[in-house]
Amino acid sequence: MKLTRQKHAKKNMGFYKNNFHFREPFQVLLDGTFCQAALRNKIQIREQLPGYLGGATQFCTTRCVLKELESLGKALYGAKLIAQRFQVRNCSHHKDPVSGSVCLLSMIEEGNPHHFFIATQDQDLANKVKKKAGVPLLFIIQNTMVLDKPSPKSLAFVQKLQMNQLVPEHHKQSIVQLKEKEGLSKQEGEKRRKRKRAGGPNPLSCLKKKKKKTQEGQEPSAEKKKRRKRKRNR
Repeated sequence: MKLTRQKHAKKNMGFYKNNFHFREPFQVLLDGTFCQAALRNKIQIREQLPGYLGGATQFCTTRCVLKELESLGKALYGAKLIAQRFQVRNCSHHKDPVSGSVCLLSMIEEGNPHHFFIATQDQDLANKVKKKAGVPLLFIIQNTMVLDKPSPKSLAFVQKLQMNQLVPEHHKQSIVQLKEKEGLSKQEGEKRRKRKRAGGPNPLSCLKKKKKKTQEGQEPSAEKKKRRKRKRNR
């Protein structure tokens, strides 16, 4: 089972690397529910997750997640200790903290530009993450961390890219430039072809030559007829 899970993880990571440009170190945003599940199942996140993802990994959280864990008291004290060891990413809720799920969703807005993974056991948050293209989802099941397969939203996004129906903004300018270059090359090729045709023989001149030949061929016959009439008159 371990080998099959590793194969699935490698396949899913390849999808995000090739289509959404995920690169090392991979940035994983963890919430309190994931930390609590790891503690309960005795999972060493720092040691196990990089090997599972196949590369260097940065573990991070937000101030809102830490505030939420503090407000929940002793029940999640162990999860809070785990989360405090991670890097804290700046969110937009400095003055007015929000729930951990709302905060993590705000971190992946506008196409997930920072290429975050979301690690959570919150089913409601997971469903909302799946509605966004290009956001890998991690969760714990049966004492094992699992990278979820690409969501239908991510698959549809990639399919549109392949059909050239949806092009990222930073690629549009380069595509326009390439089209302009192709247009110039086609025009130059047409000009060269026209020049070559202009240097060839004129078909009208050939026709005129044929007419001259027929006229020249008719003249001797006309002279012969005149000579015959003169002889008869004599």
